[in-house]
Amino acid sequence: MRGGAERAGPDLSRWGLALIGVTVVRLLVAACTPISPDEAYYWVWSRTLAPGYLDHPPMVALWIRAGTALLGNGALGVRLLGPLSAAIGTLFLAQAARDLGSGDGPPSGRMVRAGVLLNATLALGIGAVMMTPDTPLLFFMTLALWALGRLLATGRGAWWLVLGAALGLACDSKYTAVLPGGGLALWCLCSRAGRAWLRTPWPWCGAVLAAILFLPVIRWNEAHHWASFVRQGGRAGDWRPARAVQFLSELAGGQLGLMTPLIALAFGAGLWRAWRRAGRDPGAAVLLWWIIPAGLVFVQHALGDRVQANWPVLLYPAMAILAASPVWRFWRAGAALGFALTLLVYLQSTLAPVSLSPHLDITLRQMAGWRGLAQAVDGLAAPGGFVAADEYGLASELALALPRRTVIGIEPRWALFALPRPVGGNGVFLCSMRRLRDLDLSPFSSATRIGTVERARKGNVAERYAVFRVTLAPGSRVGAARLPAGE
Repeated sequence: MRGGAERAGPDLSRWGLALIGVTVVRLLVAACTPISPDEAYYWVWSRTLAPGYLDHPPMVALWIRAGTALLGNGALGVRLLGPLSAAIGTLFLAQAARDLGSGDGPPSGRMVRAGVLLNATLALGIGAVMMTPDTPLLFFMTLALWALGRLLATGRGAWWLVLGAALGLACDSKYTAVLPGGGLALWCLCSRAGRAWLRTPWPWCGAVLAAILFLPVIRWNEAHHWASFVRQGGRAGDWRPARAVQFLSELAGGQLGLMTPLIALAFGAGLWRAWRRAGRDPGAAVLLWWIIPAGLVFVQHALGDRVQANWPVLLYPAMAILAASPVWRFWRAGAALGFALTLLVYLQSTLAPVSLSPHLDITLRQMAGWRGLAQAVDGLAAPGGFVAADEYGLASELALALPRRTVIGIEPRWALFALPRPVGGNGVFLCSMRRLRDLDLSPFSSATRIGTVERARKGNVAERYAVFRVTLAPGSRVGAARLPAGE
């Protein structure tokens, strides 16, 4: 009887309840984990909405604005759409696995395995409880894969419009979304099925729709001297072969960590199986075009510079589909290991049961002690005086934590924001001790060091900051802006 039940496929309602349970846990973790500097920075974006920013397109700001409109500026408000989008995206991924996957056994098995494998990666486990540009990016990638699966399964050209819209919104989330889109364009040019579609208006209309959705980002860059495109695209031509082995090793190690080891093995095996079946399996062929050109771009970049571990994460949904074949008997063990590692990170970020140094504990280094630091700084500043910082993350954390205090960010990037410019005044200025050697006090007409404050968790110091009493020089050439206040 048991073997017959397995052949009939898994009970989808049971897995649906498991997904709801995982989502509830993620919502709790998102509410209890302190906001990281990057998240606070993106929160500032959400208070000054624009079609583009120096670092990324605007989608993460829109998602934070939606969450905080519902639940306020706390951690859960900032991150609300993270756990929810991971759950909804899992449903889209399961449908994509049904249409694009292959192998023996019922399609429901592939649907479950693809969803479980992606959710068990450390990348999604952490990304679902934090709000970064990767959060909406992964959602729109799974939406695009769902539309691609429907396109191949039904042969209806109107799915190109959904696919184009999803890719356009993904590009509004992060520029790397253009890489799978480029791989899809190569599939259209290099495969018989793709060339057949090019003789119809549908893929062209989808491309136009994607371009229209991305047009505001282009217009913003044009109005700001192409600042964001130059910042991100300027990395592409780096070439340092002497350090290529180091960068490639870091790339491989980062993926092994974010996938978790057994899921990385399953992803690799899925790619190899797809390569062997591509000639007779349209789903495998199109997914290889989706993944491999983008992967080669990351490898090429690693020949000259460091590839951040999270950059290739946008390819994980497609790799989860390829890894969902029933031939991989160890998928349950891989999922169990991935969820266990994610749970350890959740416990450390919320309860910190283990005392580690900041070098070993990223939750301490990035998220711990911001409220206490803000209170200490508030006590040092005179009534009515401002608080200033020259690191964007530090300034953003202070702005979020000190709603009744004027917080000034001092860095050239702030000149690209539609924020009020301070004209002078007195206050305190914070600088990390690790930056003192390169400290630039030119924005101030006077500066006197008055002490040191710490950011810590349970007595474990994450970072120390020098505090200066300063007078802001009017008309400073360094970009300065008054940041929005939290509530």
